[in-house]
Amino acid sequence: MFAVPYALTRPFLFGLDPEAAHDVTLAAIARLQNTPAQCLWAQTRIADPVTVAGLRFPNRVGLAAGMDKNGRCIDGLGAMGFGFIEVGTVTPLAQPGNPKPRVFRLPAKSALINRLDFNNGGLDAFVANVQRARSFRAAGGIVGLNIGKNAATPIGRAVDDYLLALAGVYPHADYVTVNISSPNTRNLRELQGDAALDALLGTLQQRRNELAAQHGRHVPVFVKIAPDLEPAQVDLIAQTLLKNAIDGVIATNTTVARDAVQGLPHAAEVGGLSGSPVSEASNRIIRLLRSALGAGYPIIGVGGVMGGASAQAKVAAGADLVQIYTGLIYRGPALVPEVAAAVRRSRDAPEHQPSAN
Repeated sequence: MFAVPYALTRPFLFGLDPEAAHDVTLAAIARLQNTPAQCLWAQTRIADPVTVAGLRFPNRVGLAAGMDKNGRCIDGLGAMGFGFIEVGTVTPLAQPGNPKPRVFRLPAKSALINRLDFNNGGLDAFVANVQRARSFRAAGGIVGLNIGKNAATPIGRAVDDYLLALAGVYPHADYVTVNISSPNTRNLRELQGDAALDALLGTLQQRRNELAAQHGRHVPVFVKIAPDLEPAQVDLIAQTLLKNAIDGVIATNTTVARDAVQGLPHAAEVGGLSGSPVSEASNRIIRLLRSALGAGYPIIGVGGVMGGASAQAKVAAGADLVQIYTGLIYRGPALVPEVAAAVRRSRDAPEHQPSAN
């Protein structure tokens, strides 16, 4: 068997409602992963090993959280050539998310708008799915587990949800991402403020130390931040990450800005904008973080990686690793080895000085 060109399947998928297309695709991957049929979408993994935050990544390209919120398809998605897969966001309790429709394509800009709001089956189902994954990790793949708070939990009690989620995923994660930057959960981005972030991360770090002693292993913790931040806010976040010994940062989540898509169908929809229009906003945050955090601090760059050149721009801005999501929807599985090869070339350039390997 051989990989089916995405050009043959994309017209069918793009003829469906965006969320329906997503559900159909994940259902097929979940059913067919670890079977001979996986060859239909499998890609050769580009070898480009690097150590970041104490973890050995087979290459520098990962799948961003949000594609597989319930962790059902780690092996199948990993077969596309990723060095790491991040699943979630998971919340302690199952929740349906916002009413439909809640995902919108903007093809003229290779973009999406979503207002899903952490729809997922809850922590217990998520952990059970993660435990069933086998082939991706057996081949050296890294799995990140992304945690958030339930929509019904008041922002003043958000730390309770993060503590529950951290304890639940810790034994099963290669790294944990604390998502405080989705624009779709009411007041969530308030946690990026100076005092709120310091209190949250301080509490989580204390609990992480307890879990490390309990399980006999140190699991790195990353924080995912928004692109809609001013330089002073980024500097405060950077200092708070360092103060609380957080292992790394993921920049960035989706944007609420609409400058790049004004006038397009669906541009006025409420939610987070992803894809090509967020690329430079993400790169701006990465550059600010690298300046504030120094050369050795792990940064994962995500937002608008639609091909090799945009991935190289993330590396040039200061990212050690890159993630894709919307690009996979528009370009298909062949994007993964293309990006991995481009990043390897950029990292091999004589003028590039690696920051975390």
